[in-house]
Amino acid sequence: MTELPELPDRGYTPIHPEPAWRSLLRKLWAPLVAAVGFLVKFGFAGVKFASIFVAVGGYALIWGWKFGVGFVGLILVHELGHYVEARRRGFDPALPVFLPFLGAYVAIRNAAMTPWQSAWVSLAGPVAGSLGAAGVWVAADALDSRFLYALAYTGFLLNLFNLLPIGFLDGGHVARSIGLMRRGGTPGRATLMLLLTVGLAAALIGAMVETHVGQHRL
Repeated sequence: MTELPELPDRGYTPIHPEPAWRSLLRKLWAPLVAAVGFLVKFGFAGVKFASIFVAVGGYALIWGWKFGVGFVGLILVHELGHYVEARRRGFDPALPVFLPFLGAYVAIRNAAMTPWQSAWVSLAGPVAGSLGAAGVWVAADALDSRFLYALAYTGFLLNLFNLLPIGFLDGGHVARSIGLMRRGGTPGRATLMLLLTVGLAAALIGAMVETHVGQHRL
């Protein structure tokens, strides 16, 4: 039997192609570690902040990333109105939490509010949100952007919807506070809050008329 000649040592090990799944895992490993580290460092606050990006992604899947970013930004301005007013009045609000396709909310811990305080904290969201939408309207005028007109219109509609005197909406909280103030001996404050709410709703309707963009113009 003839022996095969021994092959010379070339000084290297043959390179085998890396499986695709392993390559993908290696690329994702660093971002995953960074994300976990972020959540561990900042705790539940990090989860709340991350909910903003989840909301943007959810809306972007349907209407595109530009609308997703703009719409979530307007919701954030609305919620920061509640947050800032609650802090201004000495309460302990939590950071806004976003629920994709349902909106967002600001929880206020250990809050024992009077009806007057509750009404102002509830109304502060639509006020701030309306100002944010008005800012988009100004930008739409400056840039002559139909997209920004549509985004401003959506912001005005969002805040008008929140003023409806229904259950968990801001308008529902304001309406209950007005009722409590009327029965509690402060009808003047109740009337003032009613006028402010109705006036804001009327202004929002007017703004929607001015920023409405017909579908054929988009």
